[in-house]
Order: sequence, then structure tokens, then C-alpha cells
Amino acid sequence: MEKKIMTGNEAIARGFWEAGGQIAASYPGSPTVELMEDLMKYDDLYAEFSVNEKVALEVAIGGSVYGARSMVSMKHVGINIAMDPLMTFTQVRTNGGFLLMVGDDPGMASSQNEQDSRSIAKFANMFVLNPGTSQEAKDFTKLGLELSEEYECPGMLLMASRACHGRGIVTLEEREEHKAKEFAYDEGRYTMLPPFTFEAQYRMRDRIEKLAEYAYDAEINTLEEVEGSKVLVIAPGMVYDNLKELELPVSIYKPGMVYPLSIKRMKELSETYERIIVIEEMLPMIENELTLAGIACEGKKWFSFTGEMLTEDIYNGLLEAGVIEGEPLEERENPAVPRPPMFCAGCPHRPVFDVLKKAKAQVIGDIGCYTMSVLPAINGSMTSISMGATVGMTKGVAKAKRIAGDDTPTVSVIGDGTFFHSGMTGFLNLLHNVDPEDNMTFLILDNAATAMTGGQPNASSGLYNDKDDIQVPIQQLLEVIGHDRVQQVDQFNYKELKEVITGEMKKPGISVIITTRPCALKYKIKEPNFYVDPEVCIGCRTCVKTVCPPIRMKEYEGFDKKKSFIDPDMCVGCSVCSQVCPVGAIKRRGEF
Repeated sequence: MEKKIMTGNEAIARGFWEAGGQIAASYPGSPTVELMEDLMKYDDLYAEFSVNEKVALEVAIGGSVYGARSMVSMKHVGINIAMDPLMTFTQVRTNGGFLLMVGDDPGMASSQNEQDSRSIAKFANMFVLNPGTSQEAKDFTKLGLELSEEYECPGMLLMASRACHGRGIVTLEEREEHKAKEFAYDEGRYTMLPPFTFEAQYRMRDRIEKLAEYAYDAEINTLEEVEGSKVLVIAPGMVYDNLKELELPVSIYKPGMVYPLSIKRMKELSETYERIIVIEEMLPMIENELTLAGIACEGKKWFSFTGEMLTEDIYNGLLEAGVIEGEPLEERENPAVPRPPMFCAGCPHRPVFDVLKKAKAQVIGDIGCYTMSVLPAINGSMTSISMGATVGMTKGVAKAKRIAGDDTPTVSVIGDGTFFHSGMTGFLNLLHNVDPEDNMTFLILDNAATAMTGGQPNASSGLYNDKDDIQVPIQQLLEVIGHDRVQQVDQFNYKELKEVITGEMKKPGISVIITTRPCALKYKIKEPNFYVDPEVCIGCRTCVKTVCPPIRMKEYEGFDKKKSFIDPDMCVGCSVCSQVCPVGAIKRRGEF
């Protein structure tokens, strides 16, 4: 058999294809983005990036209802958007196998919070498979679809960020075709209204009990016993692999199915071992399940409730628990030079936040590349809560200001992808209880890409290229729903941008400004670069304060003080630095 090195995301895509999967949907969010991109490479299935996670889930639900093996993928916070259909769909007896693939982010490497999706799965009465390696990711995907069909329920495939992006050797197999069973009327099966829902409640309880029976001796739940060990360590997912690196003289139980657990199996093991220690990331989910069943165990007493559970964390926790002896392990040093996130060279967001910062605007931010504007180097916005939240929040701030007698303007910033994801309804709600004295200026940064996650298309990307098939003009959409002060501006025309933003901030009412430059990285935009004439430069650092990566201060031969310098290999010729220079010291290469 052919073997290949794959990331966890690639392996899941391969597993879905091998299992005869047909319908897949997602909304891009780290750490799961590459999964759908890999699925799009297969010709014999349908895969899409939907407008948001709720719609993606509904697309996959539709595929399953028709009897096709289906999957939806998203990051952990994406489940929050999809909860409404999810909590009802889990009552349904599934037709085609259905998997919800979720990427959790212990340690919040690329997320605004840390959620443990196992708790949502329990809430929704779904089984949870938790792969730790790329091979397991592929195998568990195939198994999950089989279990979904056998027990007529949706299942969750749960991966942590490191497992999604980590690589491992995967054995490839051929595709097994599973023809869709097709859709047929079945009284109450797909209609979750009383009295059908009452029956569904009992059915969900029964299937969890049956899945717990399956978990008793399931092959994916493995026990590695060490002779003479009085301690059993329960280690799911990648925690198991990190534990194994230590080569400790303890027995290990690795549950591939982390919910439901076989309480019968756990009670048997508790009679064999003097201590059971659970090592799990984030919530004490398994620890609580065992405690509720009357099984003595330890866990979060020795281990952190947040962040990843790395090898040194496991060792030090077991050391503190008295399981092993030795000296504590120090946290590993990261040899990489620290690099704060920043806007790319030529990013069209930079001039916007340069203007807002100089205008001392109170800016309500949102989720996207522009979220980096909250960082001290830019200091251009003040909040970041969730996708699309800026619109409703800005209205709330404005109404609170009116009550307090505060007439200062409030500015909102949202990207095009986030606008389509969950901002549109907020803009509709702005038209409710309009007070002409409310001062709200909304900036929609239309860069023709869902740029933060790799440049996936959104509903207006087709206006900028021939590849993407949705072409929704944001200005026209806003005007149709009732907004009458909407204008577009080229943010690389710095003077006009400044005049428009500062001008609208002075006016009462609701105004919308759409900036129109596309993502420089996705569209590989590069114009003749700029350079600094040290004879003219006064060293004022105005250009440096735009926080553009190619610009820095440098000592020039023959000059007493540092002048600004532009790295020609990094500059993409956006011209913003040239426009803000007060003395005309920055010139485009080839111009005199």
C-alpha cells in the first residue's frame, strides 16, 4: 500500500474521500482551513466554503438527509454560530453518515477564546472521536461515518490545533463508493416538532447508552498495561503521544472515543489500579464523567485547566502527584525569534488605521486581519469580540452615549468576509429605532478575500476576479435594505481617504464607507517599489509610524542622524508612505 506524509487535515480529507463521502462544507477558520481546501481537490465529491458555519452545517445536513455521507468542518467558535440547527439535527435519525469535524485551539494560538467542544457534544448527545495522529485522523473519519449510520446519529470528530497541522505517515487506501440512499417521506423523522421530538429525546438517550456499550471493547480504545504499575493514566488524543515520549512505568488507557465512555470498563479498571489519573486538555470532561459514576480519579488537581498539555506539563504534573520521582522539567525554550503579527507589506488596511489613529477615533473592531489593529504598534481599534459583533456593539455604544449626553462619534470596522458572515443582519438592525443624532461611521474593508485564513473567497470576490462565482456589490446591497449614506473610497488615495473618514465622523447619523483595494497577498499585487532620498528625509518617522514591514530607520554614510529606509525586496509599491511623508523624501523607483 502507498504511504504518504500528511497533516491531520489532509488525512481527514483523504479519509472522507476513501469512505465514499459526497457532500462537505465549511467556513474557513484556523486550524481547520486546509481540510476543505484538500477536499476540493477530489473530483468525485462536492465541497464548498459556505458564507458562515450555520449555512455550512445546513448544506451538510441536506446531504445527509438525502442519504449521502456528509461532513461539515469548522473551528471551535464556529459551533457557536451553528448551534441552532445543530441542536435540533442531533434529534434526527440520520440517513447518510454525518460528521461534524471541529478544530479546538488549546492555548488560543489563533482564537479569541478557548472552548472544549466535548461539552457541546455531550449537550447535543453526539459521540466524539478524538484522533491524535494523522493516521488516526484518517481512520477515525471513516469509522465515524460508519458509526453515524449504524447508530443513526451525527458524530463529532475532534482535533486540536497541533493535531490538525502536525504531520505523520498515513497509509492510503482506495475509495469505497457509498451510493446515497435518497430521500423519502418518513413521518416525523425529519420534522422536529412535538409530538415527534418527545420520541426523539428517548431515542437520543438510548443511542448514547448503546454507544457506551460499543465503547467497552472498541478497538480505538486501547489499554497499555505495565507490569507492577499501580497507576492508570487516561490520556486521549495527542496527550497520549506526549505522554509516551516520557517512557514512564505507568499503565495507559487511551480512549479514541472520548464520549460516551464505557463506565462498565472504567469500573473494571478502577478495581485493578490504586489510582486513576486523567490527563486532558481544557475541561475535566473525562474526570467529571468518572466522578459522577462514583469512580475515584484525579486530574485537574495536578494539571492546568487551560493551554496545551505538552510533555513537560505532563511530567511535572505526575511529579507533583507523586507518581514519579525526579526534578521538574523546565519549559522548553523557543529558538525562534519572537515576531508579533502585523499587516503584510502593501496591506490595504494600513492607511485606514493610520487615519483612524491620527483622528483619535473610538473604533469598535471585529474579527479578521484588521483585528491586528488592536496591537500597540498600530493601536487603531479598541475591541474584538466575535464575527460581526462590531455592528450591534456600535449601535449599543451610540445609544449609551446619547443617554449619557456624549456626542462624540463612534467608528466601526468590519471586513467584507465578516460582513457577509454575520454583519448583514446587524446593518439591517441599524435601521430600527434610528435617531438622526446618533453618530456612527461604519468602515467596510472590502479586500475581496477572507484574508485572515488564507484568502478564501467570499460573496463579493467575484467582482475582483474571474474564478469566484458570487458577485454581490456591498454598496448596492446596503442601499437596497435602506441605507442612504454609502460611499466607496480608494484607501491608497490617502488624502481622499482622510477627508472622507474625518468628514463623516463629524456628521450625525449613520454613514457607511467601503474601502476598495484587494488583498495584496492573495492577488500578488506588486508595483514599482519606493525608496528614501536621505538628502531630503528629515527623520521624522511619519512613514515608520504606518507600521509597514519594509520601512525602518537606518544610518546613512555622511549623515549624522538616522533616516528612514525602505527594503526594496519587501516593498510592493502601495505608495502610502510616500503620501504621508511631509517633505516628499519618498519616491517611486524610476520616477524623478
